[in-house]
Amino acid sequence: MYNKRVLTGHRLTRSAVFTAIALVVAGCSGGGSTQSNGTPSPPRTEAPPENISLYTNQVGFIPDQAKEIVVTTISSQRFEVTRIDTNQVVLSGESGQPVLWPLAGESAAIIDVSALSQTGNYRLTLADSNNSISFEIRDNAYGDIHDAAIKAYYFNRAGIALDPAFAGQWQRPAGHPDTQAAVLDNPSDVRPSPKGWYDAGDYNKYIVNSGISTYTLLRAYLDFSDFYDNRQWNIPESTNTQPDMLDEILWNLDWMATMQDQDGSVFHKLTTLNFAPDVMPHEANEQRYFVGKGTAAALNFAAVMATAARVFPASANTYQSAAENAWKWAVENPDMPYKNPDNVSTGEYGDSNFDDEFAWAASELLITTGKSVYLDALNTHLGAPSTPNWGSTMGLAYLSLLKEGKARLSSSLYDTLESDFLSYADQLVDVDATSGFHVAMRENDFVWGSNGVAMNHGMILATAYSLTQNNSYRTAMSHLVDYVLGKNPTGYSFVTGFGTKPPRFIHHRQSQADTIADPVPGFVAGGPHSGQQDGCDYSSDFPAKSYVDDWCSYASNEIAINWNAPLVYTLAAMNNLY
Repeated sequence: MYNKRVLTGHRLTRSAVFTAIALVVAGCSGGGSTQSNGTPSPPRTEAPPENISLYTNQVGFIPDQAKEIVVTTISSQRFEVTRIDTNQVVLSGESGQPVLWPLAGESAAIIDVSALSQTGNYRLTLADSNNSISFEIRDNAYGDIHDAAIKAYYFNRAGIALDPAFAGQWQRPAGHPDTQAAVLDNPSDVRPSPKGWYDAGDYNKYIVNSGISTYTLLRAYLDFSDFYDNRQWNIPESTNTQPDMLDEILWNLDWMATMQDQDGSVFHKLTTLNFAPDVMPHEANEQRYFVGKGTAAALNFAAVMATAARVFPASANTYQSAAENAWKWAVENPDMPYKNPDNVSTGEYGDSNFDDEFAWAASELLITTGKSVYLDALNTHLGAPSTPNWGSTMGLAYLSLLKEGKARLSSSLYDTLESDFLSYADQLVDVDATSGFHVAMRENDFVWGSNGVAMNHGMILATAYSLTQNNSYRTAMSHLVDYVLGKNPTGYSFVTGFGTKPPRFIHHRQSQADTIADPVPGFVAGGPHSGQQDGCDYSSDFPAKSYVDDWCSYASNEIAINWNAPLVYTLAAMNNLY
């Protein structure tokens, strides 16, 4: 359904950039060269012009956080910072030494302006080139963008009309009531499966991706409940007595509950046979099906429902029973990977290694029930900590056990888990410190949804800070937020509606098909990586620069609920850990 574009000749390859950097460095050395006859050439008096660019967080800094501006350069740069309202110089100095960041093909230096903490608008100007960039320091700089990131879930709700009182110009009719979904393997078996969130740029609903998204929002509520208990963002439920965060989570939990069969098994997804074209939800009317079952879906479901039992005490028994039934089915079917049937082409979310799902589900059930069977399973399946994603959930087990599981574990086991987790967080801090852009992103992090990876790193670092109060974790977390909001070599603030250069043409059917110039706000674009599976017109194949703001680019510019969830968590951490 996507047109392949012919890639034009201006693509910036890695080898070309490294050659150019080497030539510029050589030209700036001040020495002469030798002519072919052996006679020294006159020394060069002028270096070739340098391509200097400045990047920073476009949304704003809060007073106490680390504040950095990146300058792409091959030499250190002198700078001045002025307050815009008074034109008074408030800081001057010199950048650090440039460091090549191979993932961007850029040599970059850090300008640290953390000494500034007074709220206001500022402009940084480079002394030798007059390049400048503006930035703001303000209290609650991350409040509005946090609320937009969580409200994006309201905009992606299935089965409800978006009223202008809550959706503004992005109002729309209801789509996909899902009251008559058929079981694909038995089409005469028709069941309701309403509510839930559309998964990404498409209109389908998938348990494994929906599950990690729901858990991450539950984790945000558990870790920052005081923050959420008094916070609203104008959704239909805002007038009730329950926090808006819990109302939004329930919209998806109610859908997830419909995906469990009587024997405890869980359908993998609710979907049409093929992706819908770029039309509005109410115009996508193809038959929807319950599709497939598998170990991953059952365990993901079990983990989320066990967590929900701790958050919603009035429904605790219902959620715990659903979780334990799904666990029992998974134990009886421990190696059943999901594969798309031949007639289904929507997202597969396939997985063939289930130790991480077993460890995560066992952790949540252990915390919720205290039963020894789950501790035994945890000891069997728990592996090394890692940054979570839909197909690798081991890190989620650590988040819950370290935050809520201390009473369920021996002191020696808890200490080992904490030590292993902090060692992993230390690795992220080290990557941040050695990166030319001061960001904890490695080459293998630039995958589909790299901005989601960045924010999941942020969640890991926020947890490490909560456990230790070690500022190195909090600083590396804030650098990741800066990265997503503009301190990156694409120059984009990747969250729609925020920053001076946000995405405008996200791969999101509602934003593409409506008649509104602006995309739905609060969504984080997937972000750069060099896969370029969509065949769109990219200007670079460097992992950190391979991004294009175009509807065509489902590989770099799609949105997804599992990328927004860690964005919500990390922005909540910025609002609460400073």
